[in-house]
Amino acid sequence: MMISDGLGPASVSFARTYSQFLYNHPYDYVLPLDSIHVGQSRTRSASTLVTDSAAGATAFSCGLKTYNRAIGVDPKGQPCGTVLESAKFRHGMKTGLVATSRITHATPASFSAHVTDRENENSIAAQQMGDNPLGRSVDLMFGGGSCHFLPKSAGGCRSDGRDLLKEAEQKYGWSVHRNKTDFDALSDDVKLPVMSLFSSSHMDFEIDRVPEKEPSLTEMSKKALQLLSAATRNADKGFFLMIEGSRIDMAAHSNDAAAHLHDILEYQNTIALVKDFVDKNPDTIMISTSDHETGGLSLARQVEKKYPKYLWYPDVLAKVKQSTIGLATDILKNKVPSSEYATLLKERLGIEDVTEAEITALAGRKFPKSLDQYLAEMVSLRAQLGWATHGHSGVDVNLYAYGKGVDWLHGSHENIEIGHFIERVLDLNLTDITTQLNKNNSQFHISTMSEEDKLAYNDALDHYHHNPANLHHLSYE
Repeated sequence: MMISDGLGPASVSFARTYSQFLYNHPYDYVLPLDSIHVGQSRTRSASTLVTDSAAGATAFSCGLKTYNRAIGVDPKGQPCGTVLESAKFRHGMKTGLVATSRITHATPASFSAHVTDRENENSIAAQQMGDNPLGRSVDLMFGGGSCHFLPKSAGGCRSDGRDLLKEAEQKYGWSVHRNKTDFDALSDDVKLPVMSLFSSSHMDFEIDRVPEKEPSLTEMSKKALQLLSAATRNADKGFFLMIEGSRIDMAAHSNDAAAHLHDILEYQNTIALVKDFVDKNPDTIMISTSDHETGGLSLARQVEKKYPKYLWYPDVLAKVKQSTIGLATDILKNKVPSSEYATLLKERLGIEDVTEAEITALAGRKFPKSLDQYLAEMVSLRAQLGWATHGHSGVDVNLYAYGKGVDWLHGSHENIEIGHFIERVLDLNLTDITTQLNKNNSQFHISTMSEEDKLAYNDALDHYHHNPANLHHLSYE
């Protein structure tokens, strides 16, 4: 399964139009995803009409609606078995997670861990390593997020003193790698489980990525397919792999159009790679969708009070060389004087017409987030791109599928039905794996919902759904 976090329909049009402009493609040019568009996914969670990534990914992994912030747990906070876990423990399939976020972040976590609040990434890391009543469920993990595997004494985020990377090697047999050189050297004969973590937190935006330091999403996905294929070559069962283009979402949270664009285009490259894999391995199915849309992007903008012009300018984005959070961080870290802003904006963002008012506004912003958002607005204004929010929206997102037997996915579906489809085609049993998890969930599952959060959650359920039990499972028959 592939997840384009935060990618909405407008963002697909955005990337396609930019590609047509940049490479002089004809008007009927389509992206790799366009040719396998089969329907839409409806994204609301159990607690609100606008989901977060935790509830959105849990809908795919467990096939049920849950509250925002929930990782692999149901609306009552009890662990729900995931398609990854069922694939591993019901059929002995190999399993993998690839993400450009922290590997402990909401989406990969929802397939491989169970916590009542997504912020509990230290617990998520331990579960992904293998501290789980069922044992280790993941065979391969590529992404960022070493912080939650390491103690604070080693530059990590853990206050319990545990070094999970050492524990992973010694207790669970993981092969652990921390740099691009070691990753590139991984060959088919490597013994699973294998883990490559390239950064303390999230990996870089594609626009900022240094190829010698971090692999791209496509490179990680290619390696994952290679290793999982080799590990299952002589086996009766294959593998389940979740690939997430995580940073698409994070760029949209900043309303950083160029960073958003480059991560979308890299995701498209990964789609092309996986489509080719399916062609060569016709017993494989690929599903791609988003957990939600982020930013409320519009491809036109009213910049004056008079009647708006019907246009937007892709060429503005072709000049951008760095993410706006990257530039904001550089400005504040290096204490760049405002007298140098004009030169820097021209070099990094391609802005040649900066005004004195903008320079003054930039100089008054002393925190990365504020400066980041202002820089992003400067680019979007010139490109005439509109954004409705720095958060998520509740629009339906596109659903894509490729391979034999995907006809059922045509049309409009609740997001949980995607999880049901995976359960059916892989002959999984989510009810059974959930029962097994809950036999001894005190081993790993600690409630972290405050009473205030619980009250807000219950109020939301009453307001939106009246009877949340009706939303736990929908039939695909």
